[in-house]
Amino acid sequence: MAYTLQIGEKAPDFNLKATNGKNYTLTDFKEKVLVVFFTCNHCPYVIGSDEVTRKTVEKYAPKGVRFVGINSNSKNTYEEDSFPNMVKRMEENNFPWVYLYDESQEIAYDYGALKTPHFFVFDEKRKLFYTGRAVDNPRDTSKMTVNDLEKALNNLLAGKDICPKVTNPIGCNIKWEGKDAHWMPSEACDLV
Repeated sequence: MAYTLQIGEKAPDFNLKATNGKNYTLTDFKEKVLVVFFTCNHCPYVIGSDEVTRKTVEKYAPKGVRFVGINSNSKNTYEEDSFPNMVKRMEENNFPWVYLYDESQEIAYDYGALKTPHFFVFDEKRKLFYTGRAVDNPRDTSKMTVNDLEKALNNLLAGKDICPKVTNPIGCNIKWEGKDAHWMPSEACDLV
């Protein structure tokens, strides 16, 4: 069995606390398309691409696309990734997505999240349509040449298929509790 959620598989449910103080489950999001992405506070690939992600959210939200960020990083590896720092970061940046905290890291395992950022695009039936990177140079978006996330969203909204449906996410490893900062589960190999 593959580590990362496979194309066509259903989105795993969750019940996670957001920086706004509310808890959310998968069924709270009724939009036509749902983008779940694993992110954090400290990763230079996340920080480098946050504004591109913001523009994508602003472009596609009116088209029925909802974005949900999940931080699964251990606060004991990087204190910057703690819940209070998530709240602070959302207050400072006013990002247009819900930001959830996966303290147990169970949801990162359920989705097979490998990096920050790592994007999962689900259709109306919450089946996986695309997974992987958003852009090809998230650390320095001035050098990006492709936006795979927007390509996937355009095709899904137009009822068209895409190729590739899977790309390797580019970023920092998920920071697993009690493990070295560069550790990954042994079953987490390349996606393709």
